[in-house]
Amino acid sequence: MALQWIILTYVVAAEAATAILLTLPTPKVIKSRLVSLISLILQPSLFIVPFSVFQLMDIYWKQEHRLMCTGETCTASERDRYEKSIYKAQRNVILCAAAVFLYWCIYRICKYYKDIQSLEEAEKRYKDE
Repeated sequence: MALQWIILTYVVAAEAATAILLTLPTPKVIKSRLVSLISLILQPSLFIVPFSVFQLMDIYWKQEHRLMCTGETCTASERDRYEKSIYKAQRNVILCAAAVFLYWCIYRICKYYKDIQSLEEAEKRYKDE
């Protein structure tokens, strides 16, 4: 079951690198080509949103059906295992939220840049008239 979390970790790292790449100051030609390339990649990579939601639902279901270890009947190793599973679940929730948030940020950055480009073109046309 750890494979999906490894995949999600790599996706979040790639999204973070992409967001950093988009926000770095670069020449206009490079920036426009980079935005168009990332915009083409954004639609197929939308899979990350339902994937993250599914993983969140899985975490919630496991949380609801997890055996509680709070009494004196638990041994120290059982208590440690229980706490470790709680920490992993919290980490995975943060990972899912980061994946969706970074996807949304990249989408908005690309959309804003395209809007700015279209406004600059409209301004240039009005100046030429």
